[in-house]
Amino acid sequence: MKIAVIIPAGGESTRFGAKDKLAEDLGGRPLLLRTVEFFTKRDDIFQIVVAGPQQSFADFKNRFETALSFHGVSIVEGGATRSVSVKNALVSISDEVEVVVVHDAARPAINNDLFDRILLANREFSAVAAALPLNGTVKRAQENPTTVVDEDAVVDSILGTSSQGTAEGYKVVETVDRTGLWEIQTPQCFELSLLKLSYAQDGIEGCTDDAQVVEKFGEPVYLVNGDSRNIKVTTPQDLQLIKSILGVKGAADRPVHKRF
Repeated sequence: MKIAVIIPAGGESTRFGAKDKLAEDLGGRPLLLRTVEFFTKRDDIFQIVVAGPQQSFADFKNRFETALSFHGVSIVEGGATRSVSVKNALVSISDEVEVVVVHDAARPAINNDLFDRILLANREFSAVAAALPLNGTVKRAQENPTTVVDEDAVVDSILGTSSQGTAEGYKVVETVDRTGLWEIQTPQCFELSLLKLSYAQDGIEGCTDDAQVVEKFGEPVYLVNGDSRNIKVTTPQDLQLIKSILGVKGAADRPVHKRF
């Protein structure tokens, strides 16, 4: 069985800040490369395609193409949404491929145990996604917060600075029954023919993951227990956590010849 991997890497990463999280150092290599390297080390992977950001595709290729090409990874231009990026990548998938795995570019802590479970489940099910059952209490709250401000105007006027502190409160609307609720992860694994048919349908622009596209097509998706370490780097705090999970040292802690 020949397996292809699609890695959407076209998100704007607005919650991470001004920096490009995929270019952040993770043990001497960019975060994106750390994610890709997991699949390059697997003998069962036939093809890897990375979908880069549409708005800065030339810059993305300039930064990552050499390293990705060294690993035999091809790069395609993504789209304005995740669904468009994956759809563009599907065009590049070889006809020899039977199974396609889609994995977030910002999940570098994927491990072999998790990936093997996904592939095993895919022998029985055409659409499989890693996920974690929700264990905590779940609340639904209003979207717009109420902002509470604490500002000492007297101190500020003396120091010429602002000591303003803020807290945002979101009013709870209801407590949600968590029975049967799961938090979706990647990898997600599909028969190539099913994924192509699913992405050929209209009205998928708002889908936030590939399983949802398949669900919309009317085919069942099965969830496989994921891994709590398989987090997606969304904020700078997540980056520090993923370094701890992977046992990655900072540049200052590594020998000079291993810092680049």
